[in-house]
Amino acid sequence: MNSDVARQVSTLRETVASLHGELTRYGLVAWTAGNVSARVPGQDLMVIKPSGVDYDALTADTMVVCDLNGAVLDGNGSPSSDTAAHAYVYRAMPEVGGVVHTHSSYATAWAARGEAIPCWLTAQADEFGGEIPVGPFALIGGDDIGKGIVSTLSGHRSPAVLMRNHGVFTIGRDARAAVKAAVMCEDVARTAHLARALGQPLSIAQADINSLYDRYQNVYGQRSTIG
Repeated sequence: MNSDVARQVSTLRETVASLHGELTRYGLVAWTAGNVSARVPGQDLMVIKPSGVDYDALTADTMVVCDLNGAVLDGNGSPSSDTAAHAYVYRAMPEVGGVVHTHSSYATAWAARGEAIPCWLTAQADEFGGEIPVGPFALIGGDDIGKGIVSTLSGHRSPAVLMRNHGVFTIGRDARAAVKAAVMCEDVARTAHLARALGQPLSIAQADINSLYDRYQNVYGQRSTIG
């Protein structure tokens, strides 16, 4: 790879390694489960976590570089067992720059039931634009999980999908955005569970969901200015 691409890859190795710390910080993973990947902008390449390595041992140097068919191009270890799923998402959804997978407890409990999380919270309307959908059951190791992610999220506002009997996959414009979606998915899943344990949660009108989503996506936060 040329020097510009090599610099991009080096930066993403650092970023992806660091973002795995957010998964442990927010309690989204146990032992060595879960993974973060990032697409190398403008290249058919991605950086992903190695398989079965303790989170405390993850560094930029342990990250694995693959092409978008999952073939290893650089790195001393084997890539995540979910590499084929990440690669499929990148091939099918060119707007996606980051993919995250967790087995976070509350969200995965909804996935075990094969149940979407209804939009009962303004924070969920903000981040997900409606319900958090359920994807199909699929076995690990091939393209089937990736196909389920893409078929479920294509044309959907939600950056998160609950893959049935498996766990959470999230997408984002970059890896950090995908990690944020994973954090927020678990937060919403936990609150929705607690609310339903108390009784039937109240619905939010679709027009209000739309308004909340538009405000959060287009108005909320700091906006850069020129001049």
